[in-house]
Amino acid sequence: MKITILCVGKIKENYFNGAVSEYMKRLSRYCKPEIIEVADEKTPDGAGEALNEQIKQKEAERLFKYIPDSAFVVVLAIKGKQLTSEELASKIENIGINGKDHIVFIIGGSLGTAPEIDKRADLLLSFSKMTFPHQLMRVVLLEQIYRSYRIISGEPYHK
Repeated sequence: MKITILCVGKIKENYFNGAVSEYMKRLSRYCKPEIIEVADEKTPDGAGEALNEQIKQKEAERLFKYIPDSAFVVVLAIKGKQLTSEELASKIENIGINGKDHIVFIIGGSLGTAPEIDKRADLLLSFSKMTFPHQLMRVVLLEQIYRSYRIISGEPYHK
């Protein structure tokens, strides 16, 4: 299974880069992981709704270039469905059983994702009703995907 983390923006802090590198290494035992970063748009303070929508549209255009038609797409969204770690593992396993060999997880920019990205999603996934920094969310997502593969493989994991 190929797992792509498609995200808006780059990680700037070394401690997040270290965690991302570690989980990418761990995941490579189970799947073919990759991270694709697209440029984020600068959002001026006090930007109005119209400008915010334009920014999300520009970011969406960049994201769509990396979403294969055949991929199962999971968009991280506050309004998405919340799953337990076991449910996420089952979802990943069933995607493969149902013939998909590529999952694309999308982490949007600071304003979230454009409606077109959400419509393309096969699953809108929420980790919490709270808002997290995008860099931290990348680490949390990678950890949960790694945990999913440990569960699928019947290996021990911390509950």
